[in-house]
Formats: sequence, structure tokens, C-alpha cells
Amino acid sequence: MLLCACSAQAEKVQIASFDQAQGQAINLLGHWFPSKAAAQAPAPAVVLLHGCGGPYDKKGALSERMLNYIDVLNAEGWHALVLDSLTPRGEKELCTQKIGTRSVTMTERRRDTFGALHWLAARADVDPARLALLGWSNGGSTVLASSNKRHAEVQAAAGLGIKLRAAVAFYPGCEADLKRGYAPLAPLLILSGGSDDWTAAAPCEALVKASEPQGMAKPQIKVYPGAFHGFDALAPVRLRADVPNGVTPGAGVHVGGQAAAREASRQDLLSFLREHLN
Repeated sequence: MLLCACSAQAEKVQIASFDQAQGQAINLLGHWFPSKAAAQAPAPAVVLLHGCGGPYDKKGALSERMLNYIDVLNAEGWHALVLDSLTPRGEKELCTQKIGTRSVTMTERRRDTFGALHWLAARADVDPARLALLGWSNGGSTVLASSNKRHAEVQAAAGLGIKLRAAVAFYPGCEADLKRGYAPLAPLLILSGGSDDWTAAAPCEALVKASEPQGMAKPQIKVYPGAFHGFDALAPVRLRADVPNGVTPGAGVHVGGQAAAREASRQDLLSFLREHLN
């Protein structure tokens, strides 16, 4: 089971986003967790991209989910960086905001991701050739938006030397990149719930099928039967009536863990990252 050992210690860092305000780069808040298990420097590093609720719990500390995955990644010898895209922009959450009204969109989050990758690549203890993205929900969509070569900004970032070895998206919304067409910058794994009524699996399956690898490995997708949005959580499934988006707008969405999907997705995640980062 994915339980938190909470052994990791964070260092708060400032990261310059590729996004700007009044001609100046927006400074993001990052939480840096170097791995003590890294055999030697430089080591791989993973950027953790939060969902629409942000990276924190109700008390303002990093969420249990984030701490769980940080422990898992650090134990593998990989550094971890949690990126906060909301607080520097005066937002606490996006979940209750309709998609078309949000001030923090995939454009801002993609530029934040590039800033994080740039920051990691400059560190002496990080191998710039072994960087990965890991995101959940809105952060999973950010993984897609940051690794799709059909976006001009992704092409431009690659031209600046920003490299990506692997990308993993837990229950992302895939409609936007399905419509645009998906050409992967790096090997991609999508992990979706078969009963997800917030970000359905079907568009992600269609994205994988229609993707244009262009010399890259075909994206992979795992769909866990009967699993809802947030299936890797420990909390039970509940209805969130305050979410205006979803498969049936206005009807709310179901969110919560499923033990079988939680265990399977952890193994699928680790197998994929071990293949590409080690």
C-alpha cells in the first residue's frame, strides 16, 4: 500500500517560470526533496505537478499524496521537486472554477513546468538527461500540454535544450490535446480510472490511439476497471457537487481511492520510470 513514511525533508526554493508578468518572470514556490538514496550525483529528478486543488492539505502542509510519492521516488534514488503554480498567482484552488473562467490555464502551467525543468537541469546533483514529469488531474493535463510537440512552446523549449526522459499523467483531462493532436516529446504513460466521471478515460484512450510518435515510443495507457478520479488516494469515494466541470457538467463528480487501482498504478508507475530513468 502507498503509505507515507514522511521521511523526506523539504527545502523551499524559488523557481523562475517561463511565464511573465509585466515583463518579469513569475517566481514560483518549489519544495525540493533530494534523495538520500541516490547512489551518486548527478541523479534523476522528477517534477510533481499538483491537481486543481493545489499541492497542500487543509492545514497548509504538503498533501499526503505528495508526501507519499516523494517517499517512493526518493527511495528509488530519484530527486523530487513539488511545484506550486497557484499561490504565486493568488489562487488556492481551481476545482470549483469553470474551465473557461480560470486565470491559471495550461499555458501558465506549461511555462511553469519548463521553468522547473530548466532549474533542475542547472543543478550539479541532477542528471539533466534524466528528468521526468509526474502529474495528477489538472497536473496530469499539464504533463500532456508540456510534452506535446504540437504546441509551439514545447518545440521552442526543446530548442533551448530542455530535455525530458519520461512523463506520467494520472487521470488527466485529454480532450484538448486529443483535439490538437498529440506528438510526444518523451515516452508517456497515462493512468486512468474506468469509472472516472470527472476526466474520463475514453478521450485518453483515443489520444493514445491517434498519437503521432514521430520516432518516439507510442504512448501507453492503463485503465483500472471501476476506479474513480483520485483512485490512488486512501480516502473513500465521495461525490463533489461543488465541481462544475466533468463528464456531466452540473451533476458533480466522484472522487476517491480504490485499493486495487492504487496498488496496480503504483507498480505501473515504478516500472515505467525505472525503465526510463535508470
